[in-house]
Amino acid sequence: MSVTTPAGFVAAGVHCGLKATGNPDLALVVNQGPRFDSASVFTANRCKANPVLWSEQVVKDGVVKAVVLNSGGANCYTGAEGFQTTHEVAERVASNLGIGAVDVVVCSTGLIGLRNDRPTLLAGVDAVHAALSADGGDDAAHAIMTTDSVSKQVVVERTGWSIAGMAKGAGMLAPQLATMLVVITTDAEMPAEELDAALRAATRVSFDRLDSDGCMSTNDTVTVMASGASGITPDAAEFTAALTEVCSSLAMQLLADAEGADHEIAITTVNAATEDDAVAVSRSVARSNLFKAAIFGNDPNWGRVLASIGTTDAAFDPADLDVAMNDVWVCRSSGLGEDPATIDLEPRQVTVTIDLKAGAAEATVWTNDLTHAYVHENSAYSS
Repeated sequence: MSVTTPAGFVAAGVHCGLKATGNPDLALVVNQGPRFDSASVFTANRCKANPVLWSEQVVKDGVVKAVVLNSGGANCYTGAEGFQTTHEVAERVASNLGIGAVDVVVCSTGLIGLRNDRPTLLAGVDAVHAALSADGGDDAAHAIMTTDSVSKQVVVERTGWSIAGMAKGAGMLAPQLATMLVVITTDAEMPAEELDAALRAATRVSFDRLDSDGCMSTNDTVTVMASGASGITPDAAEFTAALTEVCSSLAMQLLADAEGADHEIAITTVNAATEDDAVAVSRSVARSNLFKAAIFGNDPNWGRVLASIGTTDAAFDPADLDVAMNDVWVCRSSGLGEDPATIDLEPRQVTVTIDLKAGAAEATVWTNDLTHAYVHENSAYSS
C-alpha cells in the first residue's frame, strides 16, 4: 500500500545526510506515464518557502513528471542561495530522468531559516534516483517524516484504477492547508483541468478542515499526478469522491499523529445559515486554547464553546444555542442541559456538536487538545 500501487509510478526514499539521526531524509516519486497530468495546491501563507515559490511556477501548465522531497530542512528564508539550491535539485532530478526541470516539483520540510547543504542534497538526488523501484513507495513515505511518529499512507481502489497518497505532518496543522507535504498518484486518465477541480473539492473538506494548532506552514504542498496507465477515464464525480476519500484518510492520519495530542476532537456545527457559517463556528472553537486545555483536562466546559461561537459573525441567536459533547446535550437554549458529569472524556475520540438553529447547513472541523507534551515538543524541536 503506497504511492506506487497505481500503475505507472516508481519511488524511493534514502538517507542523504540532512538528518544527523541517520534516518531517511530524501524521497522521489516519478510518473512514468504514458500521461503526465497534474494538479497542486499550496500554502496560503504569504511567507512561502523556496520550494513552494519554485513549484508554483512548475505546475502552471498542468504537467508534473516527478516530485522530490527532503526532510531535515524547510529551505525557507534562506535567500537567493536557498532558491538556487531548489533550482539545482530540480535540474539534477531532471537530468537523471531525462526530462525538463520545469516538470519537477520540489518540496522541503523541517526547520525554517537553516540552509540545506547543496552538495549533500545533490548527491542524495543521485542516490535516490538509483534506488527507484515499483516497491519504493513505503521508503519514500518514511523519508519525508520529521516529528511524525508514523508514516501516513493510503490506497483507494476502484474497478480497474486506483488512487494512492502519502503525507507528512504532525505540527503546524492549520487550514490552507495543514502543515504537510502530500503526494497523490493515480493511474486514471484525468485531464489536468479535471484533476485541479477534483483536488480543490477534496482539500476543501479534508485538509482545509484540519485545524490542530492554528499555525499555518510556509511549505504546504499537495500534488496529484495522473499517469493514465490504467487506460480508464472515470466519471468526474466518481474520481472526486475517491480523491476525497484519499485526502480525508490522510487528514485523519495527520490528526491522529498531532504533536503531543491526547484527544482527537471533531467539532460539527449543524443547522447553520450557510456552510461558511458552520465552518467559521467550528473553527473558532477548534482554535480556542481554553477549550482545548479543558478537553486535555477531561473537563466538559461548554461555556468555552459558547464563548468561541460568539466571536464569529455567523447567524444565530445568542440566547438559543445547543451544545453536545460526546452526544450528551450539556447546553440547551444557551443554558444548562444534561449533567456534564455523565460525559466520559477519557477516550481519545471526542465529538462536539453545535446547533445554531439558523438554517440547514453543517460542517465539521477537526482538532486536538492542548497538552504539556505539545509545549515540550515545540520548545525543543529538532528535524
